[in-house]
Amino acid sequence: MSTKDAIALLAGAIIVVSFIGTAKTSPATAASPLGNLSGTLPGLAPIISGDDKAEARGLVKRLRVKRLGPNTGYTRTRFGENWADSATGVPYARNGCRTRDDLLARDGREVTYRSGSSCEVVSMELTDPYTGRTIRWRKKDADEVQVDHVVPLNYAWRMGAPRWSTSKRLDFANDPLNLLPVDGDANEQKDASGPASWLPPQRRIRCSYVTRFAQVALKYGMPVTAADKRAMLAQCAA
Repeated sequence: MSTKDAIALLAGAIIVVSFIGTAKTSPATAASPLGNLSGTLPGLAPIISGDDKAEARGLVKRLRVKRLGPNTGYTRTRFGENWADSATGVPYARNGCRTRDDLLARDGREVTYRSGSSCEVVSMELTDPYTGRTIRWRKKDADEVQVDHVVPLNYAWRMGAPRWSTSKRLDFANDPLNLLPVDGDANEQKDASGPASWLPPQRRIRCSYVTRFAQVALKYGMPVTAADKRAMLAQCAA
């Protein structure tokens, strides 16, 4: 048995409990977006130093600006089935686990899987980057933790995604760089907003949040609105 896993026998079912991380579960120490270009490291650590804030502003300054386009034709299915393991060009693609479970395993602590499954997360502890809350999550209360698209799908649609290939939209929706497990209420308050309209309640994380927003937009060649770009630069001011 791996030293990274413990086997607990509960009510006749074998449950694997991850304590310090496995191939599916990283040690739950939040990473700065500046050192996490793949999106495979957990969480969203604050950007604090002057040099790091300058680097973050440099990313934001590279963003193209465009007016928000129409919402015509948008549906969630334009980006593929919810959390289906069918993307091809992003980490965790086609690994046999649904994208949501991959992200819960990446960011959670004390992750527990359903008996007989190496994918389906049924409980964990999460430090929510948006609010700072510690959430002790169980699948029966699934919506308490939601996986947020940092750059919302609807925002991407209004910024040019109708012209993307189907595979690019599928990658965008399932890219761990664009995905964070967060407090469900905070995610619902955000909805499809850009940074000019919504920022995480936890102020210390805002520069990191807009940096991740910029990283995703740059990766997919997507512009942002002028108001969003101004708001992003303001969060990482020296």
